Amino acid sequence: MDKILEGLVSSSHPLPVKRVIVRRVVESAETPLSGPQCRAMFALSTRLILQGPDHFQRQVGRQVLEAYARHHRDAFEAFFARDLVLALLQGQGPASPPPPPSSLAPLSPAPGLDPAVLDYIQAGLRLLISCPAVLDLFALLQEEALRLVGERPPAPLCARLCQLLGDFPQCLPRGRKPALAFCQQLVRSIAHFQTQGTREAELRLYVSQVTQVSSLLRGIWKAEPDTLLPSLQELFAIISSTDTSFEPSIALASLVQHIPLQMITVLIGSLTTDPNVKDASMTQALCRMIDWLSWPLAQHVETWVIALLKGLAAVQKFTILIDVTLLKIELVFNRLWFPLVRPGALAVLSHMLLSFQHSPEAFHLIVPHVVKLVKSFKNNGLPSSTTFLEQLSELIHCMMYHYSGFPELYEPILEAVKDLPKPNEEKIKMILNQSAWTSQSNSLQSCLSRFSGKSETGKTGLINLGNTCYMNSVIQALFMATDFRRHVLSLNLNGCNSLMRKLQHLFAFLAHTQREAYAPRIFFEASRPPWFTPRSQQDCSEYLRFLLDRLHEEERTLKALSSSKLQDDMNEESPVQEVSSKTQKMTKPSCTGREERTLIEKMFRGKLLTSICCLNCNSTSYKEEAFTDLSLAFCPPIFLENVDLQRSENLSEGRDDSMEQVSTRVCSPEVETVSDCCEMLTNDGLLKDVPLDSNCENATDPFMCKAEDKDSLRKYVSEVTPSVTDLLNYFLAPEVLKGDNKYYCEKCASLQNAEKTMQIVEEPEYLILTLLRFSYDPKCHIRRKILDNVSLPLILELPVKRSVPSLGPVSGVWSAGLDFSDTGENLAKKLKPSGAEEVFCPQLVPYVLSSVVVHSGISSESGHYYSYARNIATSGPSLGPYDQAKGLALAYPQNNLMAGEAPVAAVEKDLDENEVSKEWFLFNDSRVTFTSFQSVQKITSRFPKDTAYVLFYKKQNSATVLGTKSPNGLWVNGDPPLQKDLMDAITKDNKLYLQEQELSARTQALQAAAASCSFRPNGFDDNDPPGSCGPTGGGGGGGFSTIGRLVF
Repeated sequence: MDKILEGLVSSSHPLPVKRVIVRRVVESAETPLSGPQCRAMFALSTRLILQGPDHFQRQVGRQVLEAYARHHRDAFEAFFARDLVLALLQGQGPASPPPPPSSLAPLSPAPGLDPAVLDYIQAGLRLLISCPAVLDLFALLQEEALRLVGERPPAPLCARLCQLLGDFPQCLPRGRKPALAFCQQLVRSIAHFQTQGTREAELRLYVSQVTQVSSLLRGIWKAEPDTLLPSLQELFAIISSTDTSFEPSIALASLVQHIPLQMITVLIGSLTTDPNVKDASMTQALCRMIDWLSWPLAQHVETWVIALLKGLAAVQKFTILIDVTLLKIELVFNRLWFPLVRPGALAVLSHMLLSFQHSPEAFHLIVPHVVKLVKSFKNNGLPSSTTFLEQLSELIHCMMYHYSGFPELYEPILEAVKDLPKPNEEKIKMILNQSAWTSQSNSLQSCLSRFSGKSETGKTGLINLGNTCYMNSVIQALFMATDFRRHVLSLNLNGCNSLMRKLQHLFAFLAHTQREAYAPRIFFEASRPPWFTPRSQQDCSEYLRFLLDRLHEEERTLKALSSSKLQDDMNEESPVQEVSSKTQKMTKPSCTGREERTLIEKMFRGKLLTSICCLNCNSTSYKEEAFTDLSLAFCPPIFLENVDLQRSENLSEGRDDSMEQVSTRVCSPEVETVSDCCEMLTNDGLLKDVPLDSNCENATDPFMCKAEDKDSLRKYVSEVTPSVTDLLNYFLAPEVLKGDNKYYCEKCASLQNAEKTMQIVEEPEYLILTLLRFSYDPKCHIRRKILDNVSLPLILELPVKRSVPSLGPVSGVWSAGLDFSDTGENLAKKLKPSGAEEVFCPQLVPYVLSSVVVHSGISSESGHYYSYARNIATSGPSLGPYDQAKGLALAYPQNNLMAGEAPVAAVEKDLDENEVSKEWFLFNDSRVTFTSFQSVQKITSRFPKDTAYVLFYKKQNSATVLGTKSPNGLWVNGDPPLQKDLMDAITKDNKLYLQEQELSARTQALQAAAASCSFRPNGFDDNDPPGSCGPTGGGGGGGFSTIGRLVF
């Protein structure tokens, strides 16, 4: 029968005829046959299966084998024995007694095993599954499977072997060691897979083959959990190899989806903290894992890549992160073109860009490719494309916000994404703060202490250089003055070594450094007043005044030099050029005084008009003075009591407060409790001593007290909390000059009683108020501190009296709703003729609290400064004349235009509920934390030695003094773009910072086993000499817990 069949399949008869004859041969399998006949049929069918030149012969072989093996099972069991299977697996043909025909030569050893052999073996096992002999075959296959995978079979053969082992798991190696060895060898086999074509059908076949192999490994790992971790170690050893002669296959990506996500923390922790893993190996491994993003259908690859990136950031291995990001960022971006791998690629791209915050280098590598990608997906129009574009647009906006200053690069991108949603600034800040390398939470179990980068606030602290908290608190308040900061950063100061240039450098680092805190050594040395002793505590108000004056005078000098140089150049011009220059001058609009002002004047300068009216002849003299801050003395309690009485009377009688008069002004009796004299610092810096005579001649004067009234006054002070409103009203209250303080009237030519009044005639953009908390004690010869609490209004309305020429009889009541423009820089400084009188009409200018500098301690020579501040937009909500009445109105005492408490509370509540007003920060040297306005208000009530000292108020509804946009309109994050030298310096320092952290982390890792971490108990920045910011210097500790206070 075998001869007939052999001749038939090799004959030239028509195929239908052959099939009829083959069917009869198969049907004849039911007839009894001798043993040799059965073996002959089995041998023939085996050769047809393994060596058949065409599909028909291989099909015939399978049909004959299955039919005869089913009806002659004993004979087939004897034929399909261990020796045959071993010979087949080793590339040898079956023993065949009869000589084969010339058309079918016996199997000979081959360089590689044919997958058809495995098909044949699988078919034989299926036929013998119920026979005892199959157990022997299973044992053989367990050994041979391990040997085969160790020979690095190609993908088709390995996939066929895994299919066989998957169908017959009894053939898998048994025992821990053999199973482990098999898994490791199979992983190495996958690393050698190579696709044999580039056509889609070939690639799909290749992917299915790899999937077959990885699925077998998943089954083994699930059945034998002990094999998982060693297999992954083998996987990492392969991808971390630095051998350039071998590149592992990307097919290894198929294994990632089978690794339980619960093992991320353990695996990443062991990898990133293993001292045996060299940087070069880790870099190579991470690069190859990123390459895996190109593998289709692989799940969770991006999860593991991002986990490894975070793990490396947590242990400060920033060199690896920088190298890998710059090397692979473009490849990851290019993967966005392919739908199958786009989600994973976008996740990795987002993490790489958002975490690479020390330099724009990585972002700028992909910038040239963004527009093309966006336009392509816009034309696509698919819903998935729209969702992807929105995610990409958010990422791009975050990066352009963080790295503003490159309009030539960003303008095409902004044009391309203009129709897509743009995230708000708060969301951008949150995303950036959570993504930076220095913000990664080190949840990995290790002995390393976490090096902190920028705090979660996104703000940078200032390192205390030795009792320099007075400077740090002022600088942070100035930095948080948004308009001032933006104007400083926008100045073109290249080649200039001025103090303003150093301030610009400091502001740039505060805005863009990755450090948690910056050391302002250069600026401190340049800005420290000459009379300030280094490393000793100083007055922050005095420092602020000196700093602003210095910046102002420096700019004036530079402008004068520039003008002088320009004049010299003009003198050298030819007559024709001179005529042309003069013509241009005449045609140019004349510059106003406002445009000629310095930056300090534009931001902080206001004007006070002081008038002194002789009470004998009623002649009045005027003097106008500029100010950068107002020094507010504490008002006496009777002043507060009188105000309260007037309020209650007016509310009950329905009278207009605007006609009430206040006749005099005295200093606070609070100082009298320290000595018999009090000291008041006026805005011009002069000291005036006002004796408190207990035997007052004018006993009816409501503001002069007798000695027996002092106890009641002290009791009243303890019950009443003055507000900034009260202090400012007291500052602007008329003062009677009499006694030793009489005024010399030129008209009377003698000393006369007079009334002195101060009026604000020009308001600053930023109103700086200093509370005069330090009084001189002549007995002890020290400056004592007034610890009274002062209520800080969130919104403040400053009465500004615009001057206009009088056009007729002056009404006794001023209208607060009118708006008058300035009449010029200079007002008359002497007695005005009766025909040229001016009318001063008040206008309430709204201000919002921006910063508060707090002094903690009991003396100006000791203690500690810190500041509260918040971000305030350039322009605030509009307040109309009607709305202004609801604010905290400040007016002159003679008008007494103070609003009631209820409207004030309502306005402050509305503002506090506003999203912007909640963004308060506490700047305490190198530490920056989130806080709230409630904490600012309650600081003195909670900690009696911590008192508000210097207040910054920002004018609302004010047009920007300088342009808030660059000519191209691309101040992406609100701040102007930095000049190249500043950006280069920041980028260089950020890289240095990352290297410092990495070096420190490695050093600690080496010393962790032998050394323990030690910390200072309270983490003070100062060296704590007597009188410093530390606990020994009376820094406001007072028995309170410094940890709970969030102050020290």
